[in-house]
Amino acid sequence: MIEPLLPQRQRRFRHPGRKRLDDMLALQSILFVLHTGIACQHLPQELGHGSGMTCWRRLAEWNASGVWQWLHEVLLDRLRAADALD
Repeated sequence: MIEPLLPQRQRRFRHPGRKRLDDMLALQSILFVLHTGIACQHLPQELGHGSGMTCWRRLAEWNASGVWQWLHEVLLDRLRAADALD
Protein backbone atom coordinates (compact mmCIF):
# COMPACT_ATOMS: atom_id res chain seq x y z
CA MET A 1 0.00 0.00 0.00
CA ILE A 2 2.85 2.40 0.82
CA GLU A 3 5.34 1.49 -1.90
CA PRO A 4 3.40 3.05 -4.82
CA LEU A 5 3.40 6.39 -2.96
CA LEU A 6 7.19 6.54 -2.70
CA PRO A 7 9.02 8.55 -5.36
CA GLN A 8 11.12 6.47 -7.76
CA ARG A 9 14.78 7.42 -8.08
CA GLN A 10 16.85 6.20 -11.00
CA ARG A 11 20.55 5.52 -10.58
CA ARG A 12 22.90 7.60 -12.64
CA PHE A 13 24.34 5.68 -15.56
CA ARG A 14 27.79 7.20 -15.85
CA HIS A 15 28.72 7.48 -12.15
CA PRO A 16 26.16 5.42 -10.25
CA GLY A 17 27.87 5.61 -6.85
CA ARG A 18 26.76 3.48 -3.93
CA LYS A 19 23.55 1.52 -4.37
CA ARG A 20 20.58 3.23 -2.73
CA LEU A 21 19.10 1.60 0.37
CA ASP A 22 15.82 -0.18 -0.32
CA ASP A 23 12.83 2.08 0.34
CA MET A 24 11.11 -0.43 2.61
CA LEU A 25 14.21 -0.72 4.81
CA ALA A 26 14.42 3.06 4.96
CA LEU A 27 10.75 3.21 5.92
CA GLN A 28 11.31 0.66 8.68
CA SER A 29 14.17 2.71 10.07
CA ILE A 30 12.11 5.92 9.95
CA LEU A 31 9.22 4.23 11.74
CA PHE A 32 11.63 2.80 14.33
CA VAL A 33 13.08 6.26 15.00
CA LEU A 34 9.63 7.85 15.23
CA HIS A 35 8.24 5.09 17.45
CA THR A 36 11.15 4.94 19.89
CA GLY A 37 11.92 8.65 19.90
CA ILE A 38 15.65 8.14 19.46
CA ALA A 39 17.69 10.53 17.35
CA CYS A 40 18.45 9.35 13.82
CA GLN A 41 22.18 9.32 14.53
CA HIS A 42 21.57 6.73 17.29
CA LEU A 43 19.86 4.26 14.96
CA PRO A 44 21.41 0.84 15.76
CA GLN A 45 23.45 -0.52 12.86
CA GLU A 46 22.52 -4.04 14.01
CA LEU A 47 19.04 -3.53 12.56
CA GLY A 48 20.50 -3.51 9.06
CA HIS A 49 18.44 -0.49 8.00
CA GLY A 50 21.32 1.71 6.98
CA SER A 51 22.79 4.65 8.81
CA GLY A 52 20.97 7.30 10.77
CA MET A 53 21.97 9.87 8.17
CA THR A 54 20.33 7.76 5.45
CA CYS A 55 17.19 7.60 7.58
CA TRP A 56 17.22 11.36 8.12
CA ARG A 57 17.83 12.13 4.43
CA ARG A 58 15.08 9.81 3.24
CA LEU A 59 12.65 11.28 5.80
CA ALA A 60 13.46 14.79 4.56
CA GLU A 61 13.23 13.72 0.89
CA TRP A 62 9.84 12.08 1.37
CA ASN A 63 8.58 14.98 3.43
CA ALA A 64 9.54 17.43 0.68
CA SER A 65 7.82 15.32 -1.98
CA GLY A 66 4.57 15.02 0.00
CA VAL A 67 4.72 11.28 0.73
CA TRP A 68 3.53 11.63 4.32
CA GLN A 69 0.49 13.72 3.33
CA TRP A 70 -0.46 11.21 0.62
CA LEU A 71 0.00 8.32 3.02
CA HIS A 72 -2.20 10.04 5.60
CA GLU A 73 -4.95 10.59 3.01
CA VAL A 74 -4.78 7.00 1.74
CA LEU A 75 -4.99 5.58 5.25
CA LEU A 76 -7.94 7.81 6.13
CA ASP A 77 -9.74 6.78 2.92
CA ARG A 78 -9.23 3.10 3.73
CA LEU A 79 -10.46 3.55 7.28
CA ARG A 80 -13.53 5.40 6.04
CA ALA A 81 -14.22 2.68 3.46
CA ALA A 82 -13.98 0.03 6.19
CA ASP A 83 -16.27 2.15 8.41
CA ALA A 84 -13.55 2.08 11.07
CA LEU A 85 -13.32 5.83 11.53
CA ASP A 86 -15.50 7.81 13.92
